[in-house]
Amino acid sequence: IMQAGHEGAGRDNSFGLNIQLPFEQQANPYIEGDRKLIHFKYFFTRKLFLLKESDAVAVFAGGFGTQDEAFECMTLSQTGKFGPVPLVLIDHPGGEYWQSWSKYVDEHLLKTGLVSPEDPNLYTITDNLEVACNAITSFYQVYHSSRYVSNQLVIRLKSNLSDAEVDQLNTEFSDILVKGKIQKSQALPQEGQDETIDLPRLILNFNQRDLGRLYQMIARINNMGRLSAEDKAHPELK
Repeated sequence: IMQAGHEGAGRDNSFGLNIQLPFEQQANPYIEGDRKLIHFKYFFTRKLFLLKESDAVAVFAGGFGTQDEAFECMTLSQTGKFGPVPLVLIDHPGGEYWQSWSKYVDEHLLKTGLVSPEDPNLYTITDNLEVACNAITSFYQVYHSSRYVSNQLVIRLKSNLSDAEVDQLNTEFSDILVKGKIQKSQALPQEGQDETIDLPRLILNFNQRDLGRLYQMIARINNMGRLSAEDKAHPELK
């Protein structure tokens, strides 16, 4: 799977994060010897670099290492230390690996209250590649990126929302606000000058707890806005 990713992107557009283990295979030929291939002694530093550079995460069936990386991504997403980005758990057609995993989450985490009922919004499970690709590209249909300025969450958008649409967001997602309302804005002075300076914004006093609900709101935003024909032709561009 990792070799296929490098092969598809091409050597110039790839980088590798290799873990030093005596029994694992070496780096694949599409990244072997490249100066962008980084070797790690410890898993925790490898996972840090992996997530730091990711705009989306796709996880396929695997062993303990796969489970570790999947749960790490979910934990950091759930606690607001990573993302928001789309996380897709992909099975082979007809496969039940992630569906069986989901049953475990339902039975032992959701039903016992160990995770929030909204936390499954942090990920998508599918055995269909078209659905998987759409989960990633649609995440950035209107949503661009986000950051905190002081205690306010600033959500950058690719296109403006109408006043009526913002009112609808306030009606549906007032429960995730500690005070005030979701408001439209331009770039704040504290954000500095970068390539996002001209993008419209939403600003809210997010409670920094209900990340599953925040992902729901991002999905709602993506269903609201309208992009230019050029943007629609390249939904993967951020």
